[in-house]
Amino acid sequence: MQENPTHQHDPQESEPPARPHEFWDGFYRERTQVWSGNPNALLVREVEGLNPGTALELGCGEGADAVWLAKKGWEVTGMDISAVALERAAAHARDAGVDNLVTLLEADLAEWSATDPGTCPGYDLVCAQYLHSPTELPRNAILLRAVAAVAPRGRLLVVGHQDFPPWGRHPAPDPALPTAAELAEELGLVAAGWIIETAEAIPRTVQGPEGQEAVVHDNVLLAQRGA
Repeated sequence: MQENPTHQHDPQESEPPARPHEFWDGFYRERTQVWSGNPNALLVREVEGLNPGTALELGCGEGADAVWLAKKGWEVTGMDISAVALERAAAHARDAGVDNLVTLLEADLAEWSATDPGTCPGYDLVCAQYLHSPTELPRNAILLRAVAAVAPRGRLLVVGHQDFPPWGRHPAPDPALPTAAELAEELGLVAAGWIIETAEAIPRTVQGPEGQEAVVHDNVLLAQRGA
């Protein structure tokens, strides 16, 4: 999922239906463009200097990150549960002239496996930006499968919320969302000998619907698998 929306919007403002794909299709249909169209800043910061290869993005939304990666020479597979978002991502890739480098797959990540058709045995980069949802989402189970999709010497990048602004309808996470270092432990990266390249919380100033400001933090985990 992207950050930097074109409008301040909280996907928890309405009661989500039982089926996640219905919720997310409805979420994207509310506006012709939900996110800014710019790549996530922390993806750019962490990936800018890497040699391009194959990349898998989980929860690619309207495709800004996938297109940015493709412009940098990555061969990208983007996955999302929303067909509406994927239609926009495909148009974005075509408009940017990188549709030959972007493959888009509709999938419920709660049911996805790294061995599903359309995915390759191992990616040089597997990334998930803001993989949070008001519908039920087994985040750690998904990220464990993401770990399995990383090729030898490949990298895993996970960017996520640590906290939420006080004016939003997101409840305080209970239990608290893990720090980047805690997530690395939960995913077994440290025990498996992965190199932890980044594990930190980055402050970010956000603006509310009435112009109020708050500082929230994003957790960033970048780790490299051994040979």
